[in-house]
Parts: sequence; structure tokens; C-alpha cells
Amino acid sequence: MEPQKLPLRDIHLPDVIGWWPPAIGWWILLVLIPLFFWLMAWAFKRMTRKTAVKTAKKLLLRLKQDDSLEEKDKLIALSKLLRRVAISQTARAESASLTGLDWLEYLDNSVKGKPFSQGVGKVLAEAHYQNKLPADLDIPAIIALCETWLKAQK
Repeated sequence: MEPQKLPLRDIHLPDVIGWWPPAIGWWILLVLIPLFFWLMAWAFKRMTRKTAVKTAKKLLLRLKQDDSLEEKDKLIALSKLLRRVAISQTARAESASLTGLDWLEYLDNSVKGKPFSQGVGKVLAEAHYQNKLPADLDIPAIIALCETWLKAQK
């Protein structure tokens, strides 16, 4: 057969590669990037929360051992400490504005019973604003209650 009469076709190029569907690497990146950011946010939240509770436990221990402070000063320091931990644990809008019985009920949510609103912890609501402290004030019991509350924080 003559080469000019052979039924050959000219070379044709393959179709241009389209953008869809993306290669497997893009699918993996699509999953890994949000997962990475979620993991970083979770780790940051976990580290800061644990740090706040650890620091509060150290401050509470120091406060417990400090004999130079008066009872009223210890009560004020305990109240501030619990407030700071509560604000660092939850959204500021949830715990920062609570006062009085609402604050005590918020503290009761973390422990069994109602030791803050009906027990020894009642004095944390308003006693440190008064000139005279209650006669039945038991600082060691309040410190123990604060320790229990701190241990209950996750």
C-alpha cells in the first residue's frame, strides 16, 4: 500500500484538564485546614482554662497560709479570686454582672448542694461590703468551700 493512501489520522492532543474535580491533595487540605484551626482554638482554650484554675489554686493556698491578713481582707480576696476564675471560665457576660443571690446560685451550680446560697458561702455575697463581719464567720470553712469549687471547675 502506498503511504499516502494509508488511513492514518493526525495526532490529536488530549482535552485540557479542567478545574473540577480537584485533585485529592486539595480535598485533604480542605479538611485539614479547618481541623487545624479548630484544634488550635481548642488547645488554647484548654490551656488558658487550666492555667486560670491552677493559678487560682496557688493563690488560694497562699491566701490560706497568710496569717498577716485580717478576716475581712481574706474574704475580699476570696471573693475576687472566685470572680476572676468564673470570668475566665465562662463568657464575661454570663458571670461578670452577677451579684448577690444570683452570684451565689451561679457558684452553687458547680458543687453539690447549695453551700454558697444556703451555707457557709453566703457571706461571699455581701459581707465584705459591710463594716462589721458576721459573728459566725468561719474563714477556714469558706476557704475549704472555695477549694471544692475550684476542684469542680473543668
